Amino acid sequence: MEVIGVGFGRTGTASLKQALDILGYGPTYHTREILKDPGRLAGWRRAVDGEPVDWNAIFDGYRSTVDWPAAAFWRELVDRYPEAKIILTVRDPVQWHRSCMRTIFMAYRQGRVSRTMVALMQIPLRLADRRLAAFNPIFDGVFRRHFGDGPIHDEKYAVEVFEKHVRDVIDTVPAEKLLVYRPAEGWPTLCKFLGVGVPIVAFPHDNDQQAFQQQSRLHVTRALGRVVTEPVRRFGNWVSRRRDRDKAAGQLR
Repeated sequence: MEVIGVGFGRTGTASLKQALDILGYGPTYHTREILKDPGRLAGWRRAVDGEPVDWNAIFDGYRSTVDWPAAAFWRELVDRYPEAKIILTVRDPVQWHRSCMRTIFMAYRQGRVSRTMVALMQIPLRLADRRLAAFNPIFDGVFRRHFGDGPIHDEKYAVEVFEKHVRDVIDTVPAEKLLVYRPAEGWPTLCKFLGVGVPIVAFPHDNDQQAFQQQSRLHVTRALGRVVTEPVRRFGNWVSRRRDRDKAAGQLR
């Protein structure tokens, strides 16, 4: 593990992921990787439950990590990978919370109507891969590591948690290993910290609210496609196996 992003989600972590990949520090782990491979939820279940965790196994194939769920275990990761460089992404905390309420916090500790709507939207994902049923419970455990049982929908409370996290990271990580970073700063600050040259491509700006919603719709659409096509695929495989058995039986006669 070469770079550990310890900033909360919705602080530009998706942009940082792309930037690290461009700079050669990828593949970079991000929440999206769980949606690509729901089997990775099992390791996070152990982490949330306080069981022993093989961090190398969780991050197998990755050189860096950003965003939740990893950011909720930042102390463990800083200890486990002492040579890694640490990046704390930040933004205006009030704007951060309002962004979260329109996106990633929608399914957690909200009113019944909001929870019901999100649950209905997630049905195709769960039908396409049953392992994704564990996603919300695990992420509720991830958020509890920061917010406890407090009301994450309450702006004042959430901002206090955000600001405390920033102070804790700054007070814990040696200054020479830490970059407190606003992705709007672009390449120069990031590249100077990492000791690499500035690339000639534009700095990525990904996963604003509109992009988040588009990604969510895309995941649901793909899941619906799998739900529809999976029975057809299985039937085709059954027909193929039956044809092969009949052919083999005919050759033995």
